[in-house]
Amino acid sequence: MDSISTAMLLLLLALVCLLLTLSSRDKGKLPPGPRPLPVLGNLLLLRSQDMLTSLTELSKEYGSMYTMYLGSRRVVVLSGLQAVKEALADQGEEFSGHGDHPVFFFFTKGNGNIAFCNGDRWKILRHFSIQVLRSFGMEKASIEERILEGGSFLLTELRKTEGEPFNPTFVLSRSVSNIICSLLFGSRFHYEDDRLLTIVCLINDNLQLMSSPWDELYIFPSLLDWVPGPHRRIFQNFKCLRDLIAHSVHDHQASLDPRSPRDFIDCFLTKMTEEEEDPQSHFHMDTLLMTTHNLLFGGPETVGTTLCHAFLALMKYPKVQARVQEIDLVVGRARLPALEDRAAMPYTDAVIHEVQRFADSIPVNLPHRVTRDTAFRGFLIPEGTDVITLLNTVHHDPSQILMPQEFNPEHFPGANQSFKKSPAFMPFSAGRRLCLGESLARKLFLFLTAILQSFSLQPLGAPEDIDLTPLSSGLGNLLRPFQLCLRAR
Repeated sequence: MDSISTAMLLLLLALVCLLLTLSSRDKGKLPPGPRPLPVLGNLLLLRSQDMLTSLTELSKEYGSMYTMYLGSRRVVVLSGLQAVKEALADQGEEFSGHGDHPVFFFFTKGNGNIAFCNGDRWKILRHFSIQVLRSFGMEKASIEERILEGGSFLLTELRKTEGEPFNPTFVLSRSVSNIICSLLFGSRFHYEDDRLLTIVCLINDNLQLMSSPWDELYIFPSLLDWVPGPHRRIFQNFKCLRDLIAHSVHDHQASLDPRSPRDFIDCFLTKMTEEEEDPQSHFHMDTLLMTTHNLLFGGPETVGTTLCHAFLALMKYPKVQARVQEIDLVVGRARLPALEDRAAMPYTDAVIHEVQRFADSIPVNLPHRVTRDTAFRGFLIPEGTDVITLLNTVHHDPSQILMPQEFNPEHFPGANQSFKKSPAFMPFSAGRRLCLGESLARKLFLFLTAILQSFSLQPLGAPEDIDLTPLSSGLGNLLRPFQLCLRAR
């Protein structure tokens, strides 16, 4: 009797999901797509080891805009420069909502932050964060000074390798993370500081886990609560990072001077005090912890990963590396390169943009959501529908990039060899949800040129054997592990 009851219950559940799916398809005029199954939706069409390729292949069958179901969750998928640009840039307000990313939602329990909340809450927190980061130099000369200082420490660490093989991922992550730490916590850490080492380890581990099939399977987070596996470590890491931030916030509270804020945390604490009598305030302790967590997780890792991609590409193409070392002609050896040198180094600028395009650090983008019923390309997308924008199809759009599967800096320079930005360039997304870390990532020039001014990058094997394809793709493109040697110049 129990087995019969269970079977009937499962059948009833499947019928309910099917009815909900079919009824949701009648809301608005959605673009066509593959027919979903009850409960599973279109999950069987997605390869667990490579969801990105699966989504891209579906766009070849159904076009630059199609509807699919991740379980019972309806999403519209956009591919190619024109479709993505029209949505995120041309109709930025309608597409400015943030869709559910199950891993982050499961961790935040709905208490979102500047990346994962919507409405007035998102606008207020984002505006506040931008203003504070600007006031501490994110887009001013002072951030260049912080990077140049960090660059000196980085070069010292790299010299310690003495030409021996090493994996550069950790040392690069420490250097870039320290820039963000100085803005959030008020000071940079020593390279061997336990807090910095913990931050880097937690972020690196979670990026790897969230670029694996386990991240995709969190479409069913309540089910995976009962399934053992490495996915459980994602939330353990998130909690450890949150506890580290909470400890720093406690120290800030004990020494806070509202008239002289030292960093982002001080500014947020002061804002909390100013609005503590306002029941509508968005400034609370949980929000401070989650927003700081978001800034710490999202900013440095993208830059560090891109630097590793650059190392691999420059080793695979030694002629490109040699040409980038035009640094010697423009800057010389007496000082570190500065941002003002960038205009005189168009080829280096093109190489950095090509690395960012080719690396595709966030190939699927974080999900968006339409904020109202939205007419788009002859269809009507119902309010609340999640939208996936395939940034990899922007960076590999054959109508914009000649031979997009090849790494070639000539995709960017103009005919006169001055730098020319391609429209098919969206590594930080576009529109209202543009990544807050873009301004830091633009300073990638300082990191890369400082390293190449002092060292040549040497692969352990033949350059042509270097594999630039990712090991796996999820939230990010996960690099294959590698080592290199640095030869002092």
